Amino acid sequence: MSNSIMKRITVFCGSSDGQNEIYKSSAYSLGKKLALEKIGVVYGGASIGVMGAVANGSMENGGEVIGVIPVFLSTKEIAHASLSQLIEVETMHERKMKMHELADGFIILPWGIGTLEEFFEILTWAQLGLHKKPIAVYNVNHYYNDLIHFIDHMVQSGFLKPVHKKLILVSEDENDLINQMQNYTAPDLGKFISEEKT
Repeated sequence: MSNSIMKRITVFCGSSDGQNEIYKSSAYSLGKKLALEKIGVVYGGASIGVMGAVANGSMENGGEVIGVIPVFLSTKEIAHASLSQLIEVETMHERKMKMHELADGFIILPWGIGTLEEFFEILTWAQLGLHKKPIAVYNVNHYYNDLIHFIDHMVQSGFLKPVHKKLILVSEDENDLINQMQNYTAPDLGKFISEEKT
């Protein structure tokens, strides 16, 4: 996928605000930027927290926003009532599958365990060659510095191939992040497991 036209990007994030206003304001700004670039947003469907900020940033600037939410979370996360489309699914796995199906790429915003789980699963799918879509970590306020260092540690310890780190795009700037995604070419991963001589 090189110099691709991106119609929709899935944004993985949480339904809380975080302790620093920069996380919510950056999410709103990202939603606005995607709308102005004519790129639709696919996200978790909530009206609150960082999730709600991304959706509002896009919708208030004419963007398309599709929410995907499991039925059992529609009251806990407070489903957004003003989206272009709200898709209800039964399970968390169905949610991720639908968000993958609808997207041409993925952006990871700062948040907690659920967002990290989504990031690592979508990264694992890329590592296995199940998709070649760009995966971008938006490192707002240096939030993901330790995660990036840990991924370097995985490579240095021999548990992750250097080529697999190339599956992850990282930036602290939304314009640079989207530019990287639009110009992304998936690396040649070769065989996932190399044959060893006996």
